[in-house]
Amino acid sequence: MKKKVLTALALGAIGALALGQDKMAAASKKAAPAPHVITQASDIKWGDPPPVFPAGAKMAVLKGDPKKSGLYIVRIKAPDGYKVAPHWHPATENLTVISGTFNVGMGDQADPAKSTAMPAGAFASMPAKMHHWAWCKGETEVQVSGMGPFVLTYVNPADDPSKK
Repeated sequence: MKKKVLTALALGAIGALALGQDKMAAASKKAAPAPHVITQASDIKWGDPPPVFPAGAKMAVLKGDPKKSGLYIVRIKAPDGYKVAPHWHPATENLTVISGTFNVGMGDQADPAKSTAMPAGAFASMPAKMHHWAWCKGETEVQVSGMGPFVLTYVNPADDPSKK
């Protein structure tokens, strides 16, 4: 009888260990990190931005989907003199200037004399709901990141190009 109890306990322990190892293996498979992604500049696919942006710019999605919840990273290329009227976003917007000069101002009225010039390498972070506007000096490329979905709401609805 003692031998049967010991055998049953041993088999139970082996089964529990095996089950535990299976669960640990499954957990480690689920917890495996996503592979890293490298995108060369020559591989970036440019297209038209959403219609909420004025015509003339190009946009590339580098990571995520700006239309969905979660992290997104996009690049925007704009020609000299490109302007985005005063607007705001429901989430923080982070922007890094890649090339050119991106000029940004705060408030409900765009006044180029009250903007801050951001040359290549500069970074800005606009908190959620902060009213701001921008214009480009020279062809300008910026990288924008935030938590989606991306929404751009114009202070003056008449400025929204998607409504025209």
